[in-house]
Amino acid sequence: MSGEVEHLPWFHPNLNRHQTEALLLHNGQDGSYLIRSSTSHEGEYSLSVKCANSVKHFQIGWNGNEYVFGMGKFSNIEDFVSHFENKPLIGGETGVLILLRYPYPRHVEEPTKYDTIRVHAEWGNRPSSQHADDAHIESLNSKEGYLTKQGGRRKNWKARWFVLERNLFRYYKTKGEAQPIRTLDLDKCLEIDQDFECGKDNTIKVVMPGRTFLIYASTPTEKDDWLKILKWKIEKLHNAI
Repeated sequence: MSGEVEHLPWFHPNLNRHQTEALLLHNGQDGSYLIRSSTSHEGEYSLSVKCANSVKHFQIGWNGNEYVFGMGKFSNIEDFVSHFENKPLIGGETGVLILLRYPYPRHVEEPTKYDTIRVHAEWGNRPSSQHADDAHIESLNSKEGYLTKQGGRRKNWKARWFVLERNLFRYYKTKGEAQPIRTLDLDKCLEIDQDFECGKDNTIKVVMPGRTFLIYASTPTEKDDWLKILKWKIEKLHNAI
């Protein structure tokens, strides 16, 4: 693939999907974007853009001569960016319109884990007190999405919107609800692991004092993503005690 992208100041070669979401959600603004190496298509790239309270990801292909994005083709990356600075992308099922506004610089110590990130760049309209070089932004690990949870009494299964942020694991009736149904403090969690006894594929058990919560994902990949970040979070919390 063209080496042009690797020379961009906002190309991040070592970020995966979840690190990118953590970085942009906690340290970006609406319209902040970056390009990274695709983790699902070797030799291609992904465009990640912050929009509202989420990060949208888009695949950028290469046919040997041009960049391919949906039905569009671009001879160079500058044309691609210029196009979507003026013509919005359509993000996911919500149909939200997204413009590329603020390239997120690569002058960042890219973490191999989610716990900290060190910022070496100043941009945007933030107060000068927030512009300190080497500012430490802690606990950037976050994830959200629909999972199906078993009820505590009836043992029926219902889809819930789960949000993991810092040490709190919340679930809501639907996405966009203001108040969670319940908040689990992972500081008190006894165990998180895959469950093989409930009869559902891709199930995770979250063992809390007095109750074990069973939740399952729609795919093995989604289950692995949730399990990885949850187990990593528990390990970090327990090691900090």
